[in-house]
Formats: sequence, C-alpha cells, structure tokens
Amino acid sequence: MNNLEKEAARHLSAGRLRHAPIPHLSDHLRPADLTAAYTVQDALHGLYRDGGHGDQAGYKIGCTTPVMQRYLGIGHPCAGGLLAPTLHRQAVSLPMGDFCRPGVECEIAVRLGADLPPGARPHDLESVTPAVAAVAAAIEIVDDRYQDYTTFDTPTLIADDFFGAGCVLGPWRSHWQSLDLAALGGRMAINGEPVGTGIGSDIMGHPFAALAWLANHAAARGRPLVSGTVILLGSLVQTNWVSAGDVVDIEVDALGSAQARFS
Repeated sequence: MNNLEKEAARHLSAGRLRHAPIPHLSDHLRPADLTAAYTVQDALHGLYRDGGHGDQAGYKIGCTTPVMQRYLGIGHPCAGGLLAPTLHRQAVSLPMGDFCRPGVECEIAVRLGADLPPGARPHDLESVTPAVAAVAAAIEIVDDRYQDYTTFDTPTLIADDFFGAGCVLGPWRSHWQSLDLAALGGRMAINGEPVGTGIGSDIMGHPFAALAWLANHAAARGRPLVSGTVILLGSLVQTNWVSAGDVVDIEVDALGSAQARFS
C-alpha cells in the first residue's frame, strides 16, 4: 500500500464520518483499477478500526443481480465491508442524521460456520455450501454519500465499500439445508406499499454462487473468509431511497423478515 492509497482512504473516511457528501477524488488519488480500489478499501477499514469506529465483521456484495446491474450500469459483482457496529438485529430505528441519503435493499444473508480458505481449485457451490452455518433475510442499508454517484467511477465506489452502510438481519435459520434457496421469493415494502420483488436465482443463478465469488475474490488476495463472518449476497430488488419517518419491511420465503424505521 502506498501513501497515495492511504491518502485516498483518509479522504473517503473523513467525508463518511462527517455524513457529508464526498466530492470526487483528485486524479492522483483515484484508484486506477479494481486492485487499487480494494487496497484503498483495506486502508479505509484500518482507519475505522484504529479510530474506534468498529472492526470489519462481514461483507456485502453488490451488483450480483440483473436488476442492480441495470440500475448501476455495472456488470460484475463488487465487494464491500460491513463494520460490526452497523450490523443490527430485527426491527431497529435508525437516525437519518447517521446518513447522507439512505437507501434500502432486500437481501439474503449467510453466516459462516467454517473458514473458506484459498485452495488448489476455485471455490464453487459444492465447496462453499458446507461452510454456511445459517441463512437469514436482511435489509441492506446503503448510503448515497457522494456529490453525484452517477459520475463516480466503479473503483472509487468500491474503495468506499460500494455504498455500504450496514444491515438489519432477520432471525438466523440454521436448518436451511432442505430449502431451495434459488426458488425463494423476496419482497420489500415501504410504509406498507410494495416496492419490489425478486427470487433467489436472481443472485447469479443461486445465492451461494455469490458466496463462491467472494471466496474466490478473497483467495485471489491471499485471504480466507473466516468462521463467523456475515455476508450479504446481493439485492433481490432495486435500491429504494428513504426519507425520515419511513418504515421498511422485507420478507424472504421460509427465512423470515426484518424491519427498519428511519427517524
């Protein structure tokens, strides 16, 4: 990691902690490619940890479904980190002041019960499935913390955890093995009004295909996914931006529900 990558991380961190729109990085600080983007992301997580803002407890994976790839115009998965203080359980009230412009997504989450280390062969559905200890429905909380995200390049968005701002987890289901996760339907409503639906197979054909992608992504960087890690696998519906007073409910068949209120 070079000094420019560390400086880029400090710039992103400062804007994020102020809950103020982040301007474009200067040309000399902008990550040149995806490799540099994830290096800046690592530095960002180090700043949060060292500043007392929380350790990384998991990952979110963006752009794993056609609806989100079309929405953002990005045709490949993008990984970001989840900080421990931003992982919420069940119904939760979230202050609008903690965000710039919060949004919500309907997701399937997993919690690992075993490590997924780099191996001689790439990970696939067969290799990652035994490592999953539990599955849950989840709301991903995203934040548009940019002066105009549509003009930001993908490496910069990845460097800043790809809009990630936390999640609300429904109850964990440890006996999920009999479920056809690809066939499960998910739905989201805001203030009781339906805003989107999807099915598990929208996530790269099967939700665990996204987990395999992340395991291979981590392996390429010489890292394991470790037991206890929480991973959001991608949104079944398009991002919906919320306002103060909104109540968001999501439900995934056989997995349960989660709720978030924005105060």
